[in-house]
Amino acid sequence: MIEPSGQDTDRTNQASLRVECYAGHRADTEPRRLHLRGREVAVTEIIDRWLDPSHRYFKVRGDGGGVYLLRHDTFADRWALTLYKSGPTDEGRLTST
Repeated sequence: MIEPSGQDTDRTNQASLRVECYAGHRADTEPRRLHLRGREVAVTEIIDRWLDPSHRYFKVRGDGGGVYLLRHDTFADRWALTLYKSGPTDEGRLTST
């Protein structure tokens, strides 16, 4: 996505997001900790997960109560933050970042 300033926000988001994962007994990767713009967020709950042909999605709750929607590009092995909702919340609709 290109912002009006001409900055590629997808590259900016990827550069500022690092995801630590746990590989279970089936070698499926699950996010356990996010490093986002200099902050560290522990994943306290995986609320939901789903697949499409080239991505895996995880809806997770962080230790501060925020809800994050993460997209993992399985071919390129890249993570992106797709949506975020701050603070304690129900599991309702999320807004785009």
